[in-house]
Amino acid sequence: MPKIQFLDPKESRKASSLKLKPIPVNQYNKTVKDELKNFSKDELVRIYHDMVVIREFETMLNLIKTTGEYNGVAYNHPGPAHLSIGQEAAAVGMAFTLTVDDFIFGSHRSHGEILAKGLSAIDKLADKELNHIMDTFFNGSTLEVVKKGFKGSAKELGRRFLIYGTLAEIFARETGFNKGLGGSMHAFFTPFGVYPNNAIVGGSGDIAVGAALFKKVNRKPGLVVANIGDASMACGPVWEGITFAAMDQFAQLWEGDMKGGLPVIFNVMNNQYGMGGQTCGETMGYGMAARVGAGVNEDQMHAERVDGYNPLAVIDAYRRKRKVIEDKKGPVLLEVLTYRYSGHSPSDASSYRSKEEVEAWQSHDSIVGYGQQLVDAGVVGEKDLDAISEEVRSVIFDMFKLSIDPEISPLMDVEKHPELIGEMMFSNESVDAMLPGKPEVNHPMEENPRVKQLKTKERFAFDKDGKPFSKMKQYQLRDGLFEAIVDRFYKDPSLIAYGEENRDWGGAFAVYRGLTEALPYNRLFNSPIAEAAIVGTAIGYAMCGGRVVPEIMYCDFLGRSGDEVFNQLPKWQAMSGNVLKMPVVMRVSVGSKYGAQHSQDWTSLVAHIPGLKVVFPVTPYDAKGLMNTALQGTDPVIFFESQRIYDIGEQFHDGGVPEGYYEIPLGEPDVKRAGKDVTILTIGATLYRALDAAKDLEEKYGLSAEVIDARTLVPFNYEPVIESVKKTGRIIVSGDATARGSFLNDLARNIGELAFDYLDAPPVVLGSRNWITPAYELEEAFFPQADWFIDIIHEKLLPLAGHTCKSNFSDAEQIRRSKWGV
Repeated sequence: MPKIQFLDPKESRKASSLKLKPIPVNQYNKTVKDELKNFSKDELVRIYHDMVVIREFETMLNLIKTTGEYNGVAYNHPGPAHLSIGQEAAAVGMAFTLTVDDFIFGSHRSHGEILAKGLSAIDKLADKELNHIMDTFFNGSTLEVVKKGFKGSAKELGRRFLIYGTLAEIFARETGFNKGLGGSMHAFFTPFGVYPNNAIVGGSGDIAVGAALFKKVNRKPGLVVANIGDASMACGPVWEGITFAAMDQFAQLWEGDMKGGLPVIFNVMNNQYGMGGQTCGETMGYGMAARVGAGVNEDQMHAERVDGYNPLAVIDAYRRKRKVIEDKKGPVLLEVLTYRYSGHSPSDASSYRSKEEVEAWQSHDSIVGYGQQLVDAGVVGEKDLDAISEEVRSVIFDMFKLSIDPEISPLMDVEKHPELIGEMMFSNESVDAMLPGKPEVNHPMEENPRVKQLKTKERFAFDKDGKPFSKMKQYQLRDGLFEAIVDRFYKDPSLIAYGEENRDWGGAFAVYRGLTEALPYNRLFNSPIAEAAIVGTAIGYAMCGGRVVPEIMYCDFLGRSGDEVFNQLPKWQAMSGNVLKMPVVMRVSVGSKYGAQHSQDWTSLVAHIPGLKVVFPVTPYDAKGLMNTALQGTDPVIFFESQRIYDIGEQFHDGGVPEGYYEIPLGEPDVKRAGKDVTILTIGATLYRALDAAKDLEEKYGLSAEVIDARTLVPFNYEPVIESVKKTGRIIVSGDATARGSFLNDLARNIGELAFDYLDAPPVVLGSRNWITPAYELEEAFFPQADWFIDIIHEKLLPLAGHTCKSNFSDAEQIRRSKWGV
């Protein structure tokens, strides 16, 4: 932790009491008539118009789901439709003051938020800007559909474009905003400042904070709104996102214009239900969500509850909260009270609430009530309101018909182009810097103490006589990682890195030693012990155009960031139709010595998830080259590192590790020892035990083992392995992951298929035991050891003359262990 902050026991132990400030609840009490001086007539009417658009849009979706038609036109939509009918004032009020520089993130009940923010953006954009956005988005393919035969204004065309693009996305059409790959729960349109909605409850809670971090660090205008439901207040990503956003270091340790809070508003759309659970009185204990702010920081997050049935009340709150954000006093917690008339989805009969309750809220309907205020204030007449409704219905009906026409709005043709979705999984770009400009650093790189120290180190592990240099003199694996990372910090002004103990400690395993001196706080900092927030904020940061290196201190902690790693990080590039890039290099260390919750190899878990690249170098040369490649790319990379070999020297690359920049292509395994009798393919630090085994095989049994280091799991080129198997006829696939369900089995299966004609025996998998990871003193019984390789070769591949097995790898033992579940 930072040494500049002195924790004084005299102050800490003083008797006192915490004083909480009152939290405003529904304080706004003005009418349209009262606000005539603060709004133009056109603005007041637009508020009504936008609410009607949302209501009709969702009414249309509800009719399609429940009756199979809209205005007599039949259509079957099997996909989801989580509706927000009744919440229109909350969405329009939230979006009314926002510009295209302000970003919103949402939940899966976000059609209203998308439309409200999009309509607000269209109103504020100059016609030239609006036309440019529509003309250039997907080369104008979406615009072409709605422009044909249209003769109205740019704003009217923009509204048709927004409604059509959203609806086409919901119906999985290639002309949708995300080529139909996002759908109802993931639709968004970044040119209007609408960022991804989320099918996971609370999923946007930490991602939106990352977007706010991007704006702050890169000095971008605007604020970020995290639209979350009241039920999401129980979700980890929301709580962890709030704690990250409220870190004291923003005000206490960041310097200059970086000093001050994040520009983020947690906008709780409190419709008072979480699916079939009533949050107030049943599933939550805080009574009203605004109360939560009092527990977060001294400012109480400027928490407030506003009446979300009155769009003017929400607009007033946003005008006031923007001032808080501009004064760098964020984060802000705003609870917007609202209600949904429909169930969680059209299939939900709402049996958990009474007819009387729904009707009571409908009697307060925001559109009816606000419309009457417009009439009472003399802004419009009843006929004007009817005309607005009629015009909206006409436009939505037209856009509906266009969006379901298979000729005009086709589905992605995966029969004609079966690899289309696969081509969306990775962007595979090479980019020096994600943003232009000069990187913010404290001194020239050549003046950095660690950089200077590395120039004195031996970059190959052995001297000319083959004797190893001392650990103090050797250039180590951690040094290779450092050189790649520090180089990128001096190239890419957008790059930031953070995690637990990243700054003043130099990283938990000394990889970052020297970065603290080189970088200001806003580029390298400590995060809360909140793995979901570490990864989630990195996702939001990258979505907005930055490059980021989040660190998870131990592989075992992947479970704490499971949703972010498995549901968020891998999917947004493809779900966006490749609109978004995801340049996140997530460092994960694989441990040993610390027992069952700190020493597991979970490479197989992430390799299983489509959309992630997975890297595991175990030599200094490979570590530097692969990190360079990962940091040059625009795809999410899970970058594994083994704690047991951070201090290992380079033993394989002639000439040692180059001082200059170089890249190693992802997916290429590397032959670390040539041989002709058996192939050993390893993942991770098991390489070194395989090499020990190869030495024993040669010295004791006269057999030559070819040892191949996988280096990366995804992607993976099987061709070098097949070439090896052509020579040897036998292969062992080994790593430190527990064998059952591991990626080792995937490799073995594919090798068995691809090299079947060359194999003299089935591929053999040698992983760790299917146990908890034991204490360090017992690890030799758990992780693959050199003698295990000899034993399994003797038992499964090739009998070794005179060999007696220490470990039992017989078929009978394999069956017995499986029956036992270990």
